Amino acid sequence: MPEQEQETPKVITLDNKKYQFDSLADDVKNDIRGLQICETQLRMTQDTLKLLTISRQSISTQLKEKLKDVEPLE
Repeated sequence: MPEQEQETPKVITLDNKKYQFDSLADDVKNDIRGLQICETQLRMTQDTLKLLTISRQSISTQLKEKLKDVEPLE
């Protein structure tokens, strides 16, 4: 007879308090999922900002190199 794997109850921590996810009301679960989506989107946006900053620096360096032999107006 195969052993049944027992799932570990999902526990979330909010403000240093632990809650069993499955015992929470559906609207609370939905709010938690919404919060997780927000956190994921924030991380993705922060990563995008880092990439854009690096790209901007690289383009600026390349532009300065290309313009080094061009006489500026002032």
